[in-house]
Amino acid sequence: MAGRTVRVRGFPAELPPDRVADKLTIHFLRSRNGGGDIADVRVLPGSPPCALIVFEAPEVAQRILKVKNHVLAIGKTQYPLEVTPHAAELSPDEVLRG
Repeated sequence: MAGRTVRVRGFPAELPPDRVADKLTIHFLRSRNGGGDIADVRVLPGSPPCALIVFEAPEVAQRILKVKNHVLAIGKTQYPLEVTPHAAELSPDEVLRG
């Protein structure tokens, strides 16, 4: 999975994780955002929360990282997203410890 995962921050913490995952999936599937097929989306608790998005292909993750100014629109509010590479891959045990 190396090179296929990006870390995303900047979405509203008060949204339920499943709704965040849905919104991020829609955003990062869109070709106009540099997106493509997604293998997995994991929303991790924390302050601030973050999400890990694993793409089917490493080149999609690289395209996502090259796009400046990812903005997630939820209702009439726009949230600027911080998208960074994620080097380590998560095991299911790490997700549960969150």
